[in-house]
Amino acid sequence: MKARMRIFFTALCALSVSACSSASFFVANLPVHFSEAEVASDIAYGDKKIQKLDIYSPKDLNDKAPVLVFFYGGRWTFGNKEQYAFAALPFVEKGYVVVIPDYSKYPDVKFPEFVKDAALAVSWVHDHIGEYKGDANRLYLSGHSSGAHLAALVTADPRYLKELGKDRSIITAFSGLAGPYDFIPEDDDLKDMFGPPENYPNMQVTTFIDGRQPPMQLLHGADDKDVILRNLNRMRYKIVDKGGVEEAKIYSGIDHKEIMGALSWVWHDKAPVRDDMLDFFERHP
Repeated sequence: MKARMRIFFTALCALSVSACSSASFFVANLPVHFSEAEVASDIAYGDKKIQKLDIYSPKDLNDKAPVLVFFYGGRWTFGNKEQYAFAALPFVEKGYVVVIPDYSKYPDVKFPEFVKDAALAVSWVHDHIGEYKGDANRLYLSGHSSGAHLAALVTADPRYLKELGKDRSIITAFSGLAGPYDFIPEDDDLKDMFGPPENYPNMQVTTFIDGRQPPMQLLHGADDKDVILRNLNRMRYKIVDKGGVEEAKIYSGIDHKEIMGALSWVWHDKAPVRDDMLDFFERHP
């Protein structure tokens, strides 16, 4: 027991230093090395080197399982799918096939190229996930921070999937963690990434909410200072105004990093993020 507590304390300290540090990801991903989940790694969904994804499946899966495509955050600039393997396990344990794609990032590309990558990954999953015992008719999208922004745009703006010969109706529902759905770039790199200013409406998810998009769940930490709560409020108002299906949950005492950390084994008790997501998905089969 003491040994376990020391491991836990070390893990907690590592995560508290920085949710984006190498030590944090190492600790968060420790259970991945002992999991019985089946993993298919580095599967190409496009021609670019970065366009690869990992698929996590329950062991000995017999029936077609619901599918979750999760896009990690990183300010559209950094991150990789291996760092976020921990986010797959809580859903694999509940019988989901989970897909975590990599995608192009700034400064190698600018908007909307990373959104196009996200749409291409979703299209690939819809076409091929049956080969991995996933049910393409139960296809859920999610993401954290900039990853939530990507997933939300693919869900709301029909142009991305239409370019690939598909309709946004292939998405069963969306759940976003701390997504920047409605903001105006202020930092120089973001202005360069999304500009010129006349293009800003195209990167704001609220522009495309028309009431016909799939159901959308918006999750946010009340203490989030990186992506302010206004993003959720404006998104929710627009969905309600257009007669769409939405659900919002705000977690007291949770910040931008902790809402993502709540999917890890270390911080899972900080907020019921996974359970709320699963409940939403199950109510929108």
